[in-house]
Amino acid sequence: MPTLKLQHRQWTRIRTELHKEHPKTVFMIRDKMKRVLGFTVREHNGWRLRTPEELKEYDMSDHIHYEKENERKFHRLNKMENFIALDFYSDRKYTMFLLKFSEMLQ
Repeated sequence: MPTLKLQHRQWTRIRTELHKEHPKTVFMIRDKMKRVLGFTVREHNGWRLRTPEELKEYDMSDHIHYEKENERKFHRLNKMENFIALDFYSDRKYTMFLLKFSEMLQ
């Protein structure tokens, strides 16, 4: 099933709209959220490759001295990423979600 990656500000706006339509228990109980909304929410922290633009802006002098060359290369090429992931369990509800919140996803 599909997973949708959102920035925190996008999720905040969408969650506000969803709270207007659904009781708080939908958001408090994971199984109920899955049954009613068709997805569950998780916060994800991970590494991603820097874009070419980010690599140009990256300045090694701003960072601490790394003991190992491999560690220095890793931090130069990668960037910590934090986002909200919506894991959908229904293709139909995923499609309806995209139609309903398409403006907020841009």
